[in-house]
Amino acid sequence: MSGPPRRELEIGAYVVGLAYDADGTRLAVSTGAGRVAFLSPDPHDGEPLREVAVHDGASLSFARGIDPAGFVSGGDDGRLIAVAADGGTTELAQVRGKWFECVAAHPGKRLIAAGAGKVVHLVTPTGTRELGPHPSSVADIAFSPDGSRLAVAHYGGVTVHLTDKPGDKPRQLNWKGSHLAVRYSPNAKFLATATQENALHVWRLASGADMQMQGYATKVKSLAWTADANWLLSGGVELCVCWGFAGKGPEGQPPLELTPPGEPAVITRVAAHPAAPFVLLGFADGAVQIADIAKKRVTPLAEPTGSPVSALDWSPDGWRLAAGTEAGTLRLFDLKPRA
Repeated sequence: MSGPPRRELEIGAYVVGLAYDADGTRLAVSTGAGRVAFLSPDPHDGEPLREVAVHDGASLSFARGIDPAGFVSGGDDGRLIAVAADGGTTELAQVRGKWFECVAAHPGKRLIAAGAGKVVHLVTPTGTRELGPHPSSVADIAFSPDGSRLAVAHYGGVTVHLTDKPGDKPRQLNWKGSHLAVRYSPNAKFLATATQENALHVWRLASGADMQMQGYATKVKSLAWTADANWLLSGGVELCVCWGFAGKGPEGQPPLELTPPGEPAVITRVAAHPAAPFVLLGFADGAVQIADIAKKRVTPLAEPTGSPVSALDWSPDGWRLAAGTEAGTLRLFDLKPRA
């Protein structure tokens, strides 16, 4: 398959998460083997992987951290670990008999949050606080764009905590069923979740009004908003489904559906470009494609591997991207035109 320059590596374990550092010069990869690998994100660079043992078990959640060259990993050993690009590790929190299954960071506020059981551990510059317990195990968490709020998805809806006032009564956004993923829109006007019932649910935060988007073939486990907040992107079907939130929003309007070329496969992961209306798509058969929403076109980047794409990320400048699979294949791409 022709296309942009790329590099392919075998990590040897399930790729749990991918994250570029703040300036895009390093890529970190967390795995089901409890290790974090570092490498150059440039596919022209043949630099070997440098791995660091982080957990006594599997890494279950991973994100860019609060420092420019830092990351954060949650494991099934009940430990929340900050990982520096030089391989240094710092334990941020530890719980017994529970797993850190979701993690999020807000560099501007210097906040890290991680869910274990029914509780979220909020790591702040002055210490660690516990938020909860929530009605059920925490499925996902997301900071608001300004870091003033933390949304916690669980059975029955979403709980929204004030990060500066964690003792205040949180806001409850209720909707029956289990909510698996949660994302704020970049303009902070909407909060979206994916549910166990093969649907999306979205709240207008100013009014509390909500809407339901149904018809997905499977549970939607990956959500993303475009940088301008005009589109909510989701996996869960064989099409790139884009719900429009410009103007009056999607109520009463069908979504924009972009058909990927090639044999149909369910989209397992989506990742929105940091600035432009592009979305990176990872498929259940391991294929990687990129959708141009403005031109309504989907272009293949890499052929199927036979293993579902489990993680995707864009570099901060939007020129490089990475994709990892459940079988441990890592692919790096460079979209920047070269003279």
